[in-house]
Amino acid sequence: MRFAAALLASLAVSAVVAQTPGRPPAPPDADHYRNFSVAVYARAYEVDRMKDDQWLQHSWEGISHAVKVNKVYLETHRDTLLVDADTLEKAKAFFAARGIRTFGGITWTRNERNRFETFCYANAADRAWVRHVAEETARHFDDIILDDFFFTSCKSEEEIKARGNRSWTTYRIERMREVAHDLVIGAARKVNPRVHIVIKFPNWYEHFQDMGFDLEQQPFLYDGVYTGTETRDPVLSAQHLQAYNGYSSFRYFENLRPGFNHGGWVDPPGVRSLDNYAEQIWVTLFAKAPEITLFDYRQLLGPIGPELRGRWQGGADLSFNYDAMLRGYYGAAGAAAPPPTYAVPAGAALGQVDAVIGQLGRPQGVAVYRPFASLGEDFLPSFLGMIGIPIDLQAHFPTGAPTILLTQDAAGDPKLVDLIERQVRAGGNVIITSGLLGKLQSRGIERLADLYLTGRDALVKSFLGGRAVLDIGEPMLIPQVHYITNDTWELASAVAGDNGFPMVTDSQYGKGHLFVITIPNNFADLYRLPAPILNVLRRLAGAELPVRLADGPSKVALYEYDNGAFVVESFNDEAVSVQVAVPAAVVTLRNLATGALLQKLPPVAPEAPAARFAVVIPAHSYAAFSTR
Repeated sequence: MRFAAALLASLAVSAVVAQTPGRPPAPPDADHYRNFSVAVYARAYEVDRMKDDQWLQHSWEGISHAVKVNKVYLETHRDTLLVDADTLEKAKAFFAARGIRTFGGITWTRNERNRFETFCYANAADRAWVRHVAEETARHFDDIILDDFFFTSCKSEEEIKARGNRSWTTYRIERMREVAHDLVIGAARKVNPRVHIVIKFPNWYEHFQDMGFDLEQQPFLYDGVYTGTETRDPVLSAQHLQAYNGYSSFRYFENLRPGFNHGGWVDPPGVRSLDNYAEQIWVTLFAKAPEITLFDYRQLLGPIGPELRGRWQGGADLSFNYDAMLRGYYGAAGAAAPPPTYAVPAGAALGQVDAVIGQLGRPQGVAVYRPFASLGEDFLPSFLGMIGIPIDLQAHFPTGAPTILLTQDAAGDPKLVDLIERQVRAGGNVIITSGLLGKLQSRGIERLADLYLTGRDALVKSFLGGRAVLDIGEPMLIPQVHYITNDTWELASAVAGDNGFPMVTDSQYGKGHLFVITIPNNFADLYRLPAPILNVLRRLAGAELPVRLADGPSKVALYEYDNGAFVVESFNDEAVSVQVAVPAAVVTLRNLATGALLQKLPPVAPEAPAARFAVVIPAHSYAAFSTR
């Protein structure tokens, strides 16, 4: 126990104790984090090993010495391995004796290593096995989570015949509704009427409908949902998800059925540095996930080495300090200790952010509408989040929101043009992407403004910032947007040779405005846009929000909350300086971690009334403030 206490103390060196003005700091809780709970997910392979007393004791010490764990998910099934009843009960008793709750887990894979091979739900033998697994799991647990493989990619002869004339999307959604109702939820509740079942949705929400995930009905069919917030490395991982995706997807699933999103789920594989792992954890908690699950038991026991130390490490002001983490670990465990495992940076990241999370209110941002089962401009909201636009992704058209941002996904709503017209005519602002414009130009968008895509692209490397020409070096491809002079106005432009192309246009209609933003063919080229162009996008999207990024580079995210708090997080490999704009009455910003006060900058004319503050953020770090 002395080792555990010493290690926990060392990991808390960079953590900040939450303070209430005028009151002494609350004493730390040695057993739990204050503002969220932490779960560890153990796969069936590791649960099966828990029949070995020595391995279970040793492995748990390695995790629990570094991370304050509230709960362990004990998976009963994966890849047709079904853990026996005696081992499950033994593991449950082990954790119960240590004050740790245990929930059940199920992964519906036949062979995960074979491209995540799923079951074929038209096959009688597969159906019988799925029912059996659900029943056996419910005999041991009152709470069960389904890992994010509860979909089907099977195209066997049986599935082809069962599909008939339906599309694969329609067939799979209907099939998985039936399987969930009869073979999983129904079967489990017949064995255990008390059972609660939560479904974990993965991070690739754009493609859910094609595999049978159903965001329209499943959040209400189950007792709750869970969010896959793992993003790993945006280049090396096959999905190429941006770090902001963990935040926006959690908020999206929370908006489906508020209060029923139980937590976020992260894992370490595929990261190029431990900073990336810490960022997954922080982004999940900045989204106000009440619980975070660390996947998985085995990976938390995996050793880490110097190859995971980011090249920017070395500064004392980094949010994740690799060197301080190692000093704390070896100081507690001894110089001859084995290399630290992934549990150690996980514990450091969780401890570092705990006090800040408790001072954040309810997240808010610009409303972004994505209808159920829609597809287009895949994961673009996450790219926009990475340039400093706070995203609030929603599945229903946000009537009444002062500003609405729409990507090509929104074209899935057949009534979209009518909804846009009503919103703008009444005095609201709607921002649409060039990709969405292309989808709507034959559906009536010309009623608001004569805008359309020409079908031609432009290769550009220069942009107009005011009257200055800003060169980015390597060119990018953008679609060419056509508009009518004096009916629509350019707010930002790209130039090539003696020609120019709109990056942002403004068309007044009724009492409001329709804006079109040009999205580069490669979404990542948004990160290469000059700051003055990014600032126009931020200003339009954040016009009605109390806080916005007023100036600064890309790969900086802004998270803001309804209690006047906000967080600025940089994903850059070097320190960056940004400016934030807040209500004009704000004189100082209070740093939520240190309590230090930040003074505002001199006003910039002819800017609308606002107070500006300069913030320097180290590489792969964040800063949290309150305007109150």
